[in-house]
Amino acid sequence: MTPERLYLYDTTLRDGQQTQGVQFSAAEKREIAGMLDDLGVDYIEGGWPGANPTDSEFFEAPPRTRATLTAFGMTKRAGRSAGNDDVLAAVLNAGTPAICLVGKAHPFHVETALGITLDENLAAIRDSVAHAVALGREVLFDAEHFFDGHAADPGYARACLQAALEAGARWVVLCDTNGGTLPDAVGRVTAQVTAGGIPGDRLGIHTHDDTGTAVAGALAAVDAGARQIQGTLNGLGERCGNANLTTLIPTLALKSPWAGRFETGVRGLERLVRMSRRLDDILNRVPLRSAPYVGASAFAHKAGLHASAILKDPTTYEHIDPAAVGNARVIPMSNQAGQANLRARLSEAGIEVAPGDPRLGQILADIKAREDVGYAYDGAQASFELVAQRALGLVPEFFEVKRYRVTVERRKNRYDRMISLSEAVVVVKIGDRKVLSVSESMDADGSDRGPVHALARALAKDLGPYQHLIDDMRLVDFKVRITQGGTDAVTRVIIDSEDGQGRRWSTVGVSANIVDASFEALLDATVWKLIRDGGASAMAAQ
Repeated sequence: MTPERLYLYDTTLRDGQQTQGVQFSAAEKREIAGMLDDLGVDYIEGGWPGANPTDSEFFEAPPRTRATLTAFGMTKRAGRSAGNDDVLAAVLNAGTPAICLVGKAHPFHVETALGITLDENLAAIRDSVAHAVALGREVLFDAEHFFDGHAADPGYARACLQAALEAGARWVVLCDTNGGTLPDAVGRVTAQVTAGGIPGDRLGIHTHDDTGTAVAGALAAVDAGARQIQGTLNGLGERCGNANLTTLIPTLALKSPWAGRFETGVRGLERLVRMSRRLDDILNRVPLRSAPYVGASAFAHKAGLHASAILKDPTTYEHIDPAAVGNARVIPMSNQAGQANLRARLSEAGIEVAPGDPRLGQILADIKAREDVGYAYDGAQASFELVAQRALGLVPEFFEVKRYRVTVERRKNRYDRMISLSEAVVVVKIGDRKVLSVSESMDADGSDRGPVHALARALAKDLGPYQHLIDDMRLVDFKVRITQGGTDAVTRVIIDSEDGQGRRWSTVGVSANIVDASFEALLDATVWKLIRDGGASAMAAQ
């Protein structure tokens, strides 16, 4: 059977930008558009021309994409003709091959929000679409509040769709604008729309996640006949977000009954994790560990029983191969761990230890003893690997830290405001040579990043023969927890690092002193990177 075509419409750059705390620059929007184009989505909605300076700048120099670049706007306003509405004109003047026009499909919103009659709204939809089509544009009509409108007056809601189609719209899109429609209702209403004569290959779905069911709602609409899905990367969007394309895309590609039944333009599915994390990096957000498919915990197996089964056959506890989406299996270590977890985790690090090897018991005892004093290896896999490798005698001494010092100063700047400034000094011995490195916490933009940032910069400033191996390494997250109260408080620091290959790893440090705990985690992060990227060869070449 020939697969049926299913079209993917991404609105990360428009609806995603409406996420609280999110504001893309024009350059960031162009980069994200490039990632989406590489992934193979069919439509990229770039924003609303004229709505803000960033969107206007984006459309003044739009990226060249294989995907159909789309500008978003609304149908003409009351009292104006389609050809004499400056808001609609701004959308058309963006020059994109396609435009998406939003219009009301709920009588309550037409009469209350717009203050016009139902017939006037239908005329606005019809005239706006026809005007854009006459100018040679592919037009999509987003029927806002469609499901609420259909519940109140199904005849009118469908009349809005019909008006757009009769005027020449390529797609009409059913929008669950408030995000409150559950999947069974989405599927039922979509089926009624297609049964009423609107073909599925002209019908799209746009869901929001206010009930946590946006993905399920989109899939229900597809099952009921819709052939376009609108969504965003990482589920960005108003309030609780839109249907998450990083969940929908692999589901459609890999899961029954959709895999094989539908064809999308998606290619390079194995790059999905890197793309998802790059978006979070642009937004300066910590990736959601529990995100389906792309999260760091999506294929993490903590229980010893699970890990034992995974060693025999990964399909016992994994619904897909993690590599299919660019992810990786993780066997966390914790005080629940057994030798099966340990051997599996060591095997993933390229270390094979035979069952029953007495060193396994010693490593487990070390891990559990360290967790008793505050370490947590469940979320710091790289540090766990180093504990085990040191016990096995597999960690070279790349360098020795002779001493370090951090000072924090409060002083007035030239604007007579009090500011903080940290300075770190790190002295390491590499072979027979001592190296002293000094760094401040102040960034080029004048912002203070704190003592840990200064320490990280000083440590990574000059590691001699290893420098080229760590130049692409950077700290991306820093978490602190006090594990005991009172005067004997113990601080646990977990640091997430990332490199230019898209790898992310976590390390842990524990001390009564937060700076000491941070430095321990920084050291582990650096040593782990050197081991993974050929530090031993660089050492031998000295």
